[in-house]
Amino acid sequence: MFDLAQPQVSIGRANCNHVVLPDYHLSGEHGQLFLEDDQFIYRDLRSTNGSSIERGERRIVVDASCQYEITIHDGDRLLLGDPASPVVLAVRLHPGPATSLDGERDRVVASRALAELPQVAGKIEKDPNGALALYHAAKRLSGPLELADTLEAVMESVFEIVPRATHVAIFMRSEADEERFTVAGSRERNRTQPTASSHPVHASRAVLRRVLSQRAAVLVANAAEELGGSESIMGGRIMSTLAVPLWHGDKLRGVIQADNRASAGMFREQDLEMMMVLGAQAALAIENALLVSRLRVAEERLRGENRYLKHREERRRFANIIGNAPTMRAVFSQLEKVIDTRATVCIEGETGTGKELVASAIHYQGKRREKLFVPQNCAAVPENLLESELFGHKKGAFTGADHDKKGLFELADGGTLFLDEIGEMSLGLQAKLLRALQEGMIRPVGSPQERQVDVRIICATNRNLAAEVEKGAFRQDLFYRLMVFPIRLPPLRERREDIPLLCEHFFRRYTQEYRKSVAGFSKAALDALCGYAWPGNIRELENEVQRLVIQSDPDVFIEPEHLSPQVRKVGGTLARIAPKKGTLKDMVDEVERWLLQEALREHGGNKTKTAETLGITREGLHKKLAKFGL
Repeated sequence: MFDLAQPQVSIGRANCNHVVLPDYHLSGEHGQLFLEDDQFIYRDLRSTNGSSIERGERRIVVDASCQYEITIHDGDRLLLGDPASPVVLAVRLHPGPATSLDGERDRVVASRALAELPQVAGKIEKDPNGALALYHAAKRLSGPLELADTLEAVMESVFEIVPRATHVAIFMRSEADEERFTVAGSRERNRTQPTASSHPVHASRAVLRRVLSQRAAVLVANAAEELGGSESIMGGRIMSTLAVPLWHGDKLRGVIQADNRASAGMFREQDLEMMMVLGAQAALAIENALLVSRLRVAEERLRGENRYLKHREERRRFANIIGNAPTMRAVFSQLEKVIDTRATVCIEGETGTGKELVASAIHYQGKRREKLFVPQNCAAVPENLLESELFGHKKGAFTGADHDKKGLFELADGGTLFLDEIGEMSLGLQAKLLRALQEGMIRPVGSPQERQVDVRIICATNRNLAAEVEKGAFRQDLFYRLMVFPIRLPPLRERREDIPLLCEHFFRRYTQEYRKSVAGFSKAALDALCGYAWPGNIRELENEVQRLVIQSDPDVFIEPEHLSPQVRKVGGTLARIAPKKGTLKDMVDEVERWLLQEALREHGGNKTKTAETLGITREGLHKKLAKFGL
């Protein structure tokens, strides 16, 4: 039985504890019992094997997995050490009068509110010794960028400007729980590392409450007497303590606590004032270190994401150019010749033919692959914003320009800038683009200075730029500058032999993505897909295959009836006009007769419009109608 009247009781295996329990499962300083605001609290001191409270039929764990503190009730049983065979202490409580900073025994020697900081700093500036000490402290704090080094510099500075301080600790406020403060760093004078004989510094709750409620730095003398109800005072044998808040704006980030555990020489008001000014400098240094740490984490995350995206992009770009038709083999031959040059490339082709895919292949297979590939659709940005998007702008250049912005030319410096839908660019912006191409110089909007850039331009268009030049909608000089090496991508209807390859490619991708087991395409469905004209080209084909995979039942073949109406219509048409077996002339005549009938029907028997649609003269139409008896 331990009959203890102290306001704080330490429990553990070490001989320095009030309650010594020689069980090897217990830590040297295992836990504490202390009185706070008429309640007894048990705190586990981050012991190796933890603690539990047995309350009736309940067992409450008190360790890192749950909580480190819990209110103790009369009749509770403390279970310490090995959970299977713990040391058991039955608790009988006889509470005495509460003692805290808020009660009658409040004996705070000095307090300085945050609002007094300018006056305190002005006072210290007039003291040569104090000003010099703070100068050395500020110099020490200006060096480190790592948080751990900054905290060490703060603690060293405290020991320098407060000679009576024997122990220093920095408590940081938890972002998840603002009521919780954790020890970010602690030091004993003349010790760089904690030892078995050193006494740890724990946050005094009474002091923290004073700092929070008063927004002030406080000095408490004779702390062992004045703060007897606080959790850390008796165990640390503190004779006086200083607590200085670390403010970031209106938010309290933490507290610096300096203890004097020697009987000779209490802290003075001058120590409090020096610490208060140091606290302002320390708060800024700690905030800067936290910011640097966050920036490094963000930079490393972005670097990892960039590596991942670049690797994924390279694999995707190289693997996704599908084609074995003669027209595509001609395109591949052109790419091999232009990839490792600086020549400007203009990719022509209908919408959905894969112009950006080819542009990225030129970049990622070439010498510029380590730099950025930056795509920009010129039709997707309003004309008045496209210039800023390409060349950047200075702060204040126009309404809403509240900061400097780098343009895509600067981002793509050393790499490739892909300008899609170049035919949509205004004439005024075309002139600025021409200058950037000719001289390699750009001028951000609102900036008097030009900047040199090294950017390879690849552009794309679904328009006939030569015809646009004839109409005056596109600059002739820019046209010739862009057409150094034109590449024409054939529409899908000109490479029908690639349709089965593309269907298989997209089918494999989306069955894996959606984790569906679909049997595949039936021959009739594949014939219908090959017979369709695909005005949307590869993009339309990809969307069709994706839809088919989504709607298909498991292990079932895709049939013509599953296809989109426009594709099914073509398939039905092919079935209707399929000629009967016979000679080639007979089969061709049968198909021609059907086409003439369909054209006449669509135009309501108007022969002039029918002839115009079929691309023949009216006389030629009459001859064909007479030939077939129509």
